[in-house]
This record gives sequence, C-alpha cells and structure tokens, in this order.
Amino acid sequence: MQPGDWSRLGPTLTSSGVNFAVFAPRASRIELCLFGDVQDSRGETARLTLPTRTHGVHAGFVPGLMAGARYGLRAHGVWDPTAGSRFNPNKLLLDPYAPQISGEISWVDGLSGHVLGQPECMDLSDSALYVPKGVVADPSFEWRGDIAPRVPWSESVIYEAHVKGLTATHAGVPAHLRGTYLGVAHPTMLAHFAGLGITAVQLLPVQARISEARLHALGLTNYWGYGTLGFFAPDPRFATAPGREIAEFKEMVATLHAAGIEVLLDVVYNHTIEGGADGPQLSLRGLANRAYYRLEEGAPSRHVDWTGCGNTLNLSSPPALRLVLDSLRAWVRDYHVDGFRFDLAPALFRDAEGRFDSKGGFAAALHQDPMLAGVKLIAEPWDLGPDGYRLGEHPRPFAEWNDQFRDTARRFWRGDGGQLPDLARRLGGSSDRFGDPGEQQVPRGPLASINYVACHDGFTLADLVAYAGKHNEANGEQGRDGTDHNWSTNWGVEGPTLDPAIREVRARVARSLLGTTLLALGVPMLGAGDELGRTQGGNNNAYCQDSLVSWLDWDTADGELLGFVSHLLSLRRNTPALRRGSFLSDADAQWLHPDGRDLREIDWNDPEARCFGLLLRAGGVPHSEPLVALLFNGGGADRVFLLPDELADSCVIVLNSAAPRVRCGAHCGPALTVPAHSLIVLEPASRSTRDRPAG
Repeated sequence: MQPGDWSRLGPTLTSSGVNFAVFAPRASRIELCLFGDVQDSRGETARLTLPTRTHGVHAGFVPGLMAGARYGLRAHGVWDPTAGSRFNPNKLLLDPYAPQISGEISWVDGLSGHVLGQPECMDLSDSALYVPKGVVADPSFEWRGDIAPRVPWSESVIYEAHVKGLTATHAGVPAHLRGTYLGVAHPTMLAHFAGLGITAVQLLPVQARISEARLHALGLTNYWGYGTLGFFAPDPRFATAPGREIAEFKEMVATLHAAGIEVLLDVVYNHTIEGGADGPQLSLRGLANRAYYRLEEGAPSRHVDWTGCGNTLNLSSPPALRLVLDSLRAWVRDYHVDGFRFDLAPALFRDAEGRFDSKGGFAAALHQDPMLAGVKLIAEPWDLGPDGYRLGEHPRPFAEWNDQFRDTARRFWRGDGGQLPDLARRLGGSSDRFGDPGEQQVPRGPLASINYVACHDGFTLADLVAYAGKHNEANGEQGRDGTDHNWSTNWGVEGPTLDPAIREVRARVARSLLGTTLLALGVPMLGAGDELGRTQGGNNNAYCQDSLVSWLDWDTADGELLGFVSHLLSLRRNTPALRRGSFLSDADAQWLHPDGRDLREIDWNDPEARCFGLLLRAGGVPHSEPLVALLFNGGGADRVFLLPDELADSCVIVLNSAAPRVRCGAHCGPALTVPAHSLIVLEPASRSTRDRPAG
C-alpha cells in the first residue's frame, strides 16, 4: 500500500493500480480488505491500512490492482452509540462510492454494530461473509457518438416503468433479455414506445439495493428498489449476468437515445437501507454516522425518521450533500442519464434545524452545477417530516408530481360532486400551485406540473375502476399497508366481473381518466401497463411483489385501449395549445355550460354540476378561431351539450372516450350528446383533414 490521492472519493482505476479514498473523519484507521473472485472461498486475501489522511479522507494506492477486484472497508475508532459514534471494525463496510457491487446480503445475527437488545454493547462477530462487496469497475464504453435527446418539457411525455416488470413476460423479447436493461431497449419495446408516442422512460430505482430482513423472512423482496445500498452502482438484478450491469445499462441508454427517448431515474437520496439504529451496519453508519445521517437532538443514539424507513440522510451536512451531488454527476457523466425523479424530495431540502428551505444548500448546489444544470429534475413533493407537504414550493428548475391533479381527476370521474373548480385549475396547469412566484420571483408555469392519475405507488388505472378498497394481503402486513385514500370505485362489483354493463363503464371511465391526464396543460406521465389494462388484483402497494402481480401481462393486453392512448398522444402532439408553457387566461380559454353559455359563479359552485366544456382559442384573443374544445361529462347520465355557433358550424369530433371504435371526423351540429362518464374532443374541420385513427 502506497500513499494515496484524497481528492477523489471511491476507487480510481489507473494503468498502474487503484487509488482508494474514503471519507471517515472520526475514524482512527481505515482498512482496505481485498477478496478473491466470487468462487474463491478463502474470504479476505489481504487487509491493508489506508496510509494517507487529509481533511477527514483516508487514502491509499494499491499498485498492480486491476478492474474486477472485490473489496470492503473496516473502520476503527470510538464505539460510543450514545454519542452517535459507531465504529466497529468487526463489520465489513461497503464503500459508499463503490461503482459496482457484488453479492447479496445474508440476514444472519451479527449484522448490526451492537448486540441486539444491548445497544451499548459492541457486537464482535465478523460480518464479511454475509454482506455485499464493492468492485473496482472498468468505466470504458464505446458510446458511438451518443447524443442526449434534450426533449423540451413542452413536448415531454413520461412513461414510468420497472426494468424487470416491463418485459418479464413479453414474448417478443428474447427470454434471456426479459427483465433486463437490454430488454428495455429491445426493438420490440422501442416499437411500443414509438407507437405510443412517449418521449422519456422513467425507471424505478436502479441504484443497487438490498431487501429488508422482514421481507426476506416473508419470502418477499424489495421489488421496487427503494432500499438503496450503493448510490453509484447499477443494480445487478437487471443484468443478463452478474458483472455485466454497467455495460448493459450504458447500452440501454445509448439505444434509447438513438430512438429519441430520454432516460430518467427515480433516485432515493432521503434514506438508506441501513434503517434505524437497530438496523444493519453496512456502509455510512460505520464510516461517518454523524456526518451522513440526521440524529435526534439530545439523543444521537437514535436516527431521525422523516422517511418511514428508519433514517434520514442529512443534506445540511456537507459530506452528505457531496455524496448526493457526486452520485448525480456520476449518473450524468458516466451513464448519460437525462434526469432524475427525487423520492421524498422535501427531505433533501431541509436545513440543519429540519426546516424546508427551497433556497438552501441542496437547491443552491444544483443550481450552480454545470453538469446538472441541463438535466430534468422532478420532485416527489412530500416527506414525513414537519410540514412535509410542499407541492408547488420546490425551486426552479424542478417539476413536481402533482397528486392534486391525480385526486381531483379520480374524484370527478367517479362522479363526486363539487369538483368543477378544482378540475378546471388542474386542466389549466395548476396555477394555484405553480403560478404564485412568492419568494421565487418567477412563476414556473404549467410545465412544472407532472400530471398523472396512476403510478407505481397505488392502484393501476384498471384497478382504480375495479376496486373500491385495497387488497394487499399478499404483502404480509394484514392489509395495513398502502393508502386508504384511493378515490376509486368498482362500479357495482369488487374486482373482475363478466357483467357487460359494468365492464363498459369501467373501460369508459379509464379512457376518460387517460384523456384528462394526457390533454391537460402540464407534463403527462403514464404508468407502464396502464395503456394495456394492467391489473395488480387490487394491490395498491406492490412494492414487495416480484411476480405476476407487478409484471406487465402482455398476453392479455387491451389492444383497443392501447390504440386509444396512442391516438390521445398524437392529438396532444399535434395541438400546440395543449402543450403551452403559460397558464390559461380569460382571453384564450372559455369555460362552457352544457346550455352553450359561459359558466357563471353559480355554476362553479353547484355541487351537482358534473358537465362542462373548455374551449381554447388562438393567439389569446377573445372570439378568435377555436383551436380545440374538450367536453366533460362526469355524471351518470348522458347530457345534451348546446354548442356555440362557431363550434357547431366548424368543428368535428376527434376523440370520444365513450366510442373508441367509432371513426372520428363527424361534423358537429348545434346539439351534441356527451355520453355519461365520457370526454369528447372537438377540433376545427380545417385542422382535421389528416387521417385520424379511431377515437
């Protein structure tokens, strides 16, 4: 072991060996433990002390070491859990900056730093045989002139998918590629994406993770991946063979980019898999517990839990902030990722006292970072901390998941009264959330709103119209998990039914929900499989279901629904008024009553009102040419809509959620019947001469 360079954390491969640098400012000594390959049963082959210590970073250079070397760390120092100091050299630790991870965890006694039930007593058993190891990775890859698509927000359509679940059952994808990174980029999937018209695939977590002990005991797994172990390493679950995950992830990105599709990652920087104080000592806790995690004021033996997962990373601490920023840069620089969706984002914006600060360290660092300045950033705008609901309060350039859009659309289409004012706000881009500049000085506009009615978390679209309550018994928590606020209904029968009337209303409502999502101002997001009619059997929290419950069932895909979604996105793509970056004004938006007049205050406040229209005009000029009109009937009875003369004389139907098999293009008369639970879209005949698919 030779003195090393402390300036770049993690392993750095050179032509003559490998440099290691580990942040552990209170550790008295850091040992680098080298292991043979996975077939080598000898355990550690060498244990070397990192000789250089600078600014809290321990570093050393190992001559002759090559890519593929497996390694771990042991941290020596003070054992005093009551003060938050948990150094225990008996526990092999994963380098937080490891670019690749080998092996799964074995849930045996002795993974915690202390003896269970005796929190002040150090556990002396060695954990090396039972924990994953870091791997020195070869970063070389031929990108073949890869160019990021850089799709503007105004043209973006996001498709949220799980790497495995997307292709696990797809007969058109070769068996050895199903459920892998390469499966996502297979020509069959590229054709599906192109046919739909999506512009970005947003992948559920692909940073290396492990499953919790509780799930392991139940025979389940952390399928979604919200249990991060390594922030720099691609999850090996999705490679065609162990060790291929880096190259295959890059190949997936390059192939999707060549097809014009962006790659967004769902990232979990709010907590780690180490959990609370009784959790396993795997990485950060054993190296710099007080620097990386939030500890309770006055009781540093306990971790603050604003995530529901036992701990919370402390981004008000410079080392934790650097860890997250270095990770983000690595995924952009090394993997060419186009953006990120931040799980429980408010946890990242909290200051040292725990207050949400949209101008604090994390926001400021992102804003000034040239590598991250041009990528898409999306916040899940809530956590479990104090005042944790922060929709509309994240800074530029963040967009945000708009759960108010989700809930309002669900309530309107299941027939709830009193939803017109809120639905109008959601259709217009949620100006109440993204239009008031407050301290931000500049409104973000409707493109800051990520509109969706279903995602990985909660009911699928098909289940939203087939179940009045959740059915999560398979998760092993006696149905206690998952939200009870679904705003769903089963339309008469819980779950599957052969009743044709119920099946018809379910299908119609599902199409209307999709139409509302894909045609509203903002950025639409589609949950993978919702275009196929995917069901999870009423499970609204399938995080632990690596099975047919969560995988897309391509054999039962609803081709009619797929065609309808494709038509919706074509309509959006060809109608700039639906993709505008400014909120609606009185000059360019007219809200219509079914009797043909403008909506009045008494109409907006009518709790029984469930039918209305939105007419968008050209150029923001009153009485100018109509561009598109959307007619909504969320009630249970057909409604006759008296159209204004300009619509009746010049418009044709281009979409009808009640009649997906009917060829569009019929001219409107002065009175148009809008069927129950349906959405109709009208366009001027002059814009509708192109051949339309059924709609």
